[in-house]
Amino acid sequence: MNDQTLPGPVDGGCPVVNGEDVIRLYGPAVSTDPHVIYRRLRGEYGSVAPVLLEGDVPAWLVLGYRENRRVLDNPLQFSRDSRIWRDFREGRIDATSPLMQMVGWRPDCVSQDGEPHRRLRGAVTDNLYAVAGRGIRRHITHFANKQIDAFADTGRADLVADFAEYLPMLVLTRVFGLAEREGRNLAESSKQVIKGGADALTHNERIMGILGELAARKRTEPGSDFASGLIEHHSGLDEEEIVNHLRLVLITAHTMTSNLLARALQLVLTDASWLSGLVSGQLNLSAVVEEVMWNSPPLAVLPGRFATADLELGGCPVKEGDLLVLGLAAGNHDPEIRPDTGISVQGNASHLAFSAGPHECPGQNLGQAIIETAVDVLLHRLPGLRLAVSPSELTSTASTWESRLDSLPVEFAV
Repeated sequence: MNDQTLPGPVDGGCPVVNGEDVIRLYGPAVSTDPHVIYRRLRGEYGSVAPVLLEGDVPAWLVLGYRENRRVLDNPLQFSRDSRIWRDFREGRIDATSPLMQMVGWRPDCVSQDGEPHRRLRGAVTDNLYAVAGRGIRRHITHFANKQIDAFADTGRADLVADFAEYLPMLVLTRVFGLAEREGRNLAESSKQVIKGGADALTHNERIMGILGELAARKRTEPGSDFASGLIEHHSGLDEEEIVNHLRLVLITAHTMTSNLLARALQLVLTDASWLSGLVSGQLNLSAVVEEVMWNSPPLAVLPGRFATADLELGGCPVKEGDLLVLGLAAGNHDPEIRPDTGISVQGNASHLAFSAGPHECPGQNLGQAIIETAVDVLLHRLPGLRLAVSPSELTSTASTWESRLDSLPVEFAV
């Protein structure tokens, strides 16, 4: 148990809490339906609540939509630089903690603010735009068909394990200039890094080793790929910056896209109006993705921001150096801005799923292209595609940061 006591009340805001009273945002409590936890926290504390992260590390979970936007839009008050994190600075967080894989400082654009952030992010966005314009949908179509070929003759499949789980990483191997055979191992390691636990560090080291070898090879054998683009970019990234940005994009793009692809397929197959709308042409896939972004964002909780001074947020006394984690899923369901979640949000792109502010996800166009092309290929390849179980039988498993669909069994004509 971390011995730090979370801040007490200010002006009638958050009640006094101590380590024994604070809800853990990891483990069995959140593994099935974290929205139950979010609602409980919202009822007890309001739009910002004290929680414990893995290792009983104290943090503030931002639950309110407006409060999330305030944090995301104000890097001068809420920095992404974890070197100001008080618990780490004062030695209460070990450098080998699994939590450091998600919130620790790295020489990448996510860990920086201001001019350093702009320099590094420019290298990432320029090269993501470049690779997206080089026939990316052709690569997605190729790998989607290759995945489908493996089960097309059986009449049955699990669209999580057989399709969504690995497809984005296979596309990314082509985008990065990696060998296709690396795809499954990298997908598994990325999943474990996000999941946390004792193996997170080992899987992160495996990813860094593969990407380090890739960067070294691309210095002598450049190509029209993302890795070569980072090496050659006018921002002049050093070796450490190059490898860490390869890691950042690989893990984030795969994890978010695979999760989002599974959720989009779940929506299409559990709601007949969505499937019929797509098949008839009355709806496009971007509308499906948008609905999922609101209701099941691929990253439920975004790490992390660090207060640069004492301030008040949602009535809570946030102290300089405190860690805040952003409840993207909770914010999207905030009853203050969305009192009826049963109403469609078509045409409303103001969700939090891609974050916001200076650190808004730069790879969202690549992810959307993978999802839209993959679903289109799937619907055309598998006539009569239907869910093989009752929608109520579908389950999800959550960690601190995400909630993933366990399986999506389907049947189709052969």
